[in-house]
Amino acid sequence: MATRVGSFLKFFSLLIGCFWFFSFPAEAAVKKYKFDIKVKNVSRLCHAKPIVTVNGMYPGPTIYAREGDRVIVNVTNYVQYNMSIHWHGLKQYRNGWADGPAYITQCPIKTGNSYIYDFNITGQRGSLWWHAHILWLRATVHGAIVILPPQGTPFPFPQPNQEFNIILGEWWNNDVEEVEKQGNQMGVPPNMSDAHTINGKPGPLFPCSEKCKILTLTADFDMVECRVLTTTSLIIDTYAMEVEQGKTYLLRIINAALNDELFFGISGHNMTVVEIDAVYTKPFSTQSLLIGPGQTTNVLVQANSVLGRYFMAARPFMDVPLSIDNKTATAILQYKGIPNSVIPTLPQLPFPNDTEFALSYSKRLRSLNTPQYPANVPLKVDRNLFYTIGLGMNACPSCINGTRLTASLNNISFVMPQVGLLQAHYFNISGVFKTDFPDKPPTPFNYTGAPLTANLRTSVGTRLSKIAFNSTIELVLQDTNLLTVESHPFHLHGYNFFVVGTGVGNFDPTKDPAKYNLVDPPERNTVGVPTGGWTAIRFRADNPGVWFLHCHLELHTGWGLKTAFVVEDGPGNDLSILPPPKDLPPC
Repeated sequence: MATRVGSFLKFFSLLIGCFWFFSFPAEAAVKKYKFDIKVKNVSRLCHAKPIVTVNGMYPGPTIYAREGDRVIVNVTNYVQYNMSIHWHGLKQYRNGWADGPAYITQCPIKTGNSYIYDFNITGQRGSLWWHAHILWLRATVHGAIVILPPQGTPFPFPQPNQEFNIILGEWWNNDVEEVEKQGNQMGVPPNMSDAHTINGKPGPLFPCSEKCKILTLTADFDMVECRVLTTTSLIIDTYAMEVEQGKTYLLRIINAALNDELFFGISGHNMTVVEIDAVYTKPFSTQSLLIGPGQTTNVLVQANSVLGRYFMAARPFMDVPLSIDNKTATAILQYKGIPNSVIPTLPQLPFPNDTEFALSYSKRLRSLNTPQYPANVPLKVDRNLFYTIGLGMNACPSCINGTRLTASLNNISFVMPQVGLLQAHYFNISGVFKTDFPDKPPTPFNYTGAPLTANLRTSVGTRLSKIAFNSTIELVLQDTNLLTVESHPFHLHGYNFFVVGTGVGNFDPTKDPAKYNLVDPPERNTVGVPTGGWTAIRFRADNPGVWFLHCHLELHTGWGLKTAFVVEDGPGNDLSILPPPKDLPPC
């Protein structure tokens, strides 16, 4: 009898344990990372130079976490430059102190000092990224953030057999900070990059070896054929990804380039888009995709082609006659067992000025919008904002040319403060900024008509817009033809937003809202404003703090194409900005 009772108690205990395990989610984990900002000598394109890195890695280390985890990153700065790190796309609810843009939410980390970024990942899962948010240092200081769903929660798409991070970037043979400084002194755009990169490597299609020769391989590719793809120098400059036939792979693609929107494709393979900016999408298949600086895109790739080697390729999209780095970066998708002597084939990417592809690709992006992952689009708008994007020319007596290129929103070119705006707001420090940024441009005109060279009385200043807590905002970003039209990828810190509409030409407030997608629009943190066109976004201002809004082309950000929102506290302590950490960097 005692044996039976003992057996029953063991079974009962096991049953209770199983019930407990399946009924209660695992406690959130604390993920700790140490980022040491150091200089390391790196060679690309047969040029060696010192670059700023995290932990000596280029690209830097990947942050891995699950939805609901707490992440603590101790950043120590050992280089000559001031430093700050932005966790791009993380909402940082009430916790702007961990957002990272220098002089917006914090003063930078000075040489020899440290700062601990401490944040929770709430209600987000997918691919994001981190990068330096000061000067042009994000050229080499960047890496991926991979947020997995909670334990036991599957992806809403077929489970891949393996995952790879694909980080697209740029490489300069010269010191990138000196390149930027020289351009500012001249009052002209800095020298363009010398190569695009995939995971920090440009690929073998560059004339870096005396054993390479220039060939025209296709009508739209001026390439370099390297007969020595297996030599040490070329392997160092090429990223390769090995796959097995019949398996499915998830590629987490990040555009970390400073100044270029990029096409990406894989020869011989289609890609199924399943996520953008860490938000699941309705899946669709494509041979090529377009990804702007700051954006992320997850795709599924089935290794179902003929055994061989295939190029993954990235090159810029630019549909106006401006000088850009038009070189193509390549990496290799290689089937297991195929020798390195097999020459890869190239994908057929869209032409660099293929506006039609860019617009049609963007229209295919739609939120998943299921009961588990709904698209909570604000249907009622409390406040309408209309911001014009302008390029201009201002007098600059200290510049060699006597003028300097400038950029503006609503004819205001933003001046960076010397005190963090969030600190000034939280501690009521006067004189740092004004909250009089206009809701619409002071001087309406035919925004995308004949080119205008006047600045329309462009002013400069640190002017922000104050937003009521929990109000719903519609912001229309309108490109203009001041000097020239151009596409602009805009990033809003602290929020995701819904891209409810986009179009070419001038936004019509009477007709265009009728065409909005208010059912399943794409949800993003970075959106492209089309060349000579407009984009409308909506979001609910439920995250108090000071949140940066800027073009993610580093060139334009430096010229003043930026502003910030001051979102007021909500009622109660649990709806207000959290107190600052004790180790907040001094100004």
